Amino acid sequence: MITVIGTGTGAPLPPDATAAVAGAALVVGGRRHLAAVSAEVAEGAEQVVLGALAPALDTIEEYVGRERPVVVLASGDPGFFGIVRALAERFGAGLLDVRPGVSSVAAAFARVGLTWDDAVVVSAHGRALRTAVNVCRARPKVAVLTGPGAGPAELGAALTGGPGDGSGVGPGARVLVVASALGDPELERVERVTPAEAAARSWGDAVSVVLCLDESRALAPAPVTVAGEFVGPARWALDEREFTHRDSMITKFEVRALALARLGPRLGDLVWDIGAGSGSVAVECARLGAAVVAVEKTPDGAERVRANAAAHGVDVRVVEGSAPGDLPEASELDEPDAVFIGGGGRELPAIVSACAGRARRTVVVAMAALDRVPAVRAALVGAGLDCDGVLLQSSRLAPLPGEVSRLAATNPVFLLWGTRPAAHTDRRTSDEGVAL
Repeated sequence: MITVIGTGTGAPLPPDATAAVAGAALVVGGRRHLAAVSAEVAEGAEQVVLGALAPALDTIEEYVGRERPVVVLASGDPGFFGIVRALAERFGAGLLDVRPGVSSVAAAFARVGLTWDDAVVVSAHGRALRTAVNVCRARPKVAVLTGPGAGPAELGAALTGGPGDGSGVGPGARVLVVASALGDPELERVERVTPAEAAARSWGDAVSVVLCLDESRALAPAPVTVAGEFVGPARWALDEREFTHRDSMITKFEVRALALARLGPRLGDLVWDIGAGSGSVAVECARLGAAVVAVEKTPDGAERVRANAAAHGVDVRVVEGSAPGDLPEASELDEPDAVFIGGGGRELPAIVSACAGRARRTVVVAMAALDRVPAVRAALVGAGLDCDGVLLQSSRLAPLPGEVSRLAATNPVFLLWGTRPAAHTDRRTSDEGVAL
């Protein structure tokens, strides 16, 4: 058997775990784990410092092949974003005797006196940071497992200027709780900082976990039934009456339903809504879990987007300006997974080209003018996207006197979408790491 022991959050090893270490021919773990059990390791037992995973697994395989007992030491709960996955893939779950400790996530939430059955946990250890950033933008209670190049400073820098812009006050503002050296009676630190403060500091390599909290919503309004804050909305493609809008300037729910299907917003994604108008698409994407940036050129329109987001209890970052000139600045963490374009006028082809060049997955364009369809299609194809589309014409039931109904036609709308070919799409094979 390979005995996997969770340690490192303060509690001493139980007697059976101590006995397992004493009887092991090979003990594998981080330097601090090995130092903590040095008195229990048998004389002559080999010790391997866990750095690169592949050589350690090769050494473990040698001992398993000779039927020699192996102990692997890990932080907290090794089955929670831990080494159990790699060991089970290599040797099979039936060969593992896992003895979990308290995870760093559980310990961090305990230190600040919060439940975490309604939190989202995302790993940035060995994964791209963008998924963690977008989850933090979208959800009010998140735990981020950090790693080299993806620590509190990088997370804080990415969050500054988004929902909760580092001020640490007001609805939607985020506070970072940085928990370092959890369980060490001398070195443990738990610090509350704004994203901007986190970005300005050097944190070293002792960080255990970072909590990203909207403290105005850190307590769930009711007991949860399914662990994890995000379980998805009960319905989408909401009626226009559920949004504040001006002169029916809103994407109709029939169009919005197909647009959402093609955008595919999900937790960890970043979506842009260009020419947001009422922000109905932005709000619906946020309700489905994505982080959202809405670009709207008029001050009253921008305020309307904010009001609709607040009314539906979601965070939407609003950029007041005109595309393509006022699109969010290019950076690795701000590149959108999907873009919806619902306005643009004569600038529409240029807007589509600018967005299509940066979208990781898809661009969806809604327009009423037949004359703009060829240019938009050319812009999507010119950016290397596979293009498709439909003309949507719907008729809704409308009442007539005498308790009968008629069909009332809505204005036809062209919906075009461009999708990045699968061979070139940066799917998040290395940055998936969300636990609900």
